[in-house]
Amino acid sequence: MWRRSPFLNFDTMDKDFWANRYTEGNTGWDVGTVSTPIKEYIDQLEDKSVSILLPGAGNAHEAEYLFAEGFTNVHVLDIAEEPLNNLAKRLPDFPKDNLICADFFKHEGRYDLIIEQTFYCALPPTMRDEYVKKMSSLLAKGGKLTGLLFCFPLTEKGPPFGGSKEEYLQRFSPLFDVEICEIAHNSIKPRAGNELWVKFVRK
Repeated sequence: MWRRSPFLNFDTMDKDFWANRYTEGNTGWDVGTVSTPIKEYIDQLEDKSVSILLPGAGNAHEAEYLFAEGFTNVHVLDIAEEPLNNLAKRLPDFPKDNLICADFFKHEGRYDLIIEQTFYCALPPTMRDEYVKKMSSLLAKGGKLTGLLFCFPLTEKGPPFGGSKEEYLQRFSPLFDVEICEIAHNSIKPRAGNELWVKFVRK
């Protein structure tokens, strides 16, 4: 049975914490392009008007790909201004109102789809239940939370922190129907075997 462990008490929701990571180039989570599993998921989406949120999006390569593919209702949220500015420079035509510099837990909105990419793992594990509740509140009924969650032993050293299929099922199932939670078959090589592809549907 998965059990909660004690973790270092530091604030990774602090803007300066993440701004410094970008200033120092300490962005090891950024693969420099849309990740393969998310790209292939986007490629099978037919409704280009679906309302999409990318929280903790960083340089938001997924948003860049969505925009290039003609999706018209994409919202990018990050607590640091630097990655949002980077995206605005790469995509001058991207709607400025859809670049949201804010604390995820204070954000209000309603979306059909939320794409998860290295955000959950960046939060202290003590905030994970709050994350699940917030995701549920941001999604319309039947809305989907989908993307990648890391699958390696939970550690006090991070971010990123680890997690397991058992933990995710335990946390998400009260508020979401679990359609998929399995090892991603098309991860990039450095992450092969360490990512779960998930698709959670809000109850």
